[in-house]
Amino acid sequence: MSDAGVLYRGRFLQLKERQGWEWVERVNCTGVVMLVARTPEGKVLLVEQYRIPVGAPVIEFPAGLVGDGAGHGEDLATAARRELLEETGYEAGSLEFLSEGPPSAGLSPEAIAIFLARDLKRVGEGGGDATETILVHEVPEGEVEAWLEAKQREGCRVDPKVYAGLYFLARRP
Repeated sequence: MSDAGVLYRGRFLQLKERQGWEWVERVNCTGVVMLVARTPEGKVLLVEQYRIPVGAPVIEFPAGLVGDGAGHGEDLATAARRELLEETGYEAGSLEFLSEGPPSAGLSPEAIAIFLARDLKRVGEGGGDATETILVHEVPEGEVEAWLEAKQREGCRVDPKVYAGLYFLARRP
């Protein structure tokens, strides 16, 4: 999209325009990854963090940016492993690429690569990096829907990509 004009550029985002259409792009990364992770005990790993734009805590699958910070040139699988460990304290024995696509095509050209994390081993606390405060939830797979409903009643928002991830989990033994 080289013929697009930059309307604003900040530290992390830029606003662009072409033919009357405005959209936002990240300037500090090359992609985004999300991890659908199930422990050997059958628990689904979800994270909760307060998101300033929506003014509420949000339930999500572990996810993060590719190539941000010192990781320029980082590939998707490396970023996925890094984000899983950073956010949840778990290492994945194996990763399976599931899908990739734009989560908000009218707002951004960004695509999210979704991975299934298997053979998990807890090696740390998780909770994110120094800029994040992340709560890790291990929810028995059969109780996830009721748990999500309860979190919504408590005032949490649920990222719709959680339901996409649960779709993939239901189809993978």
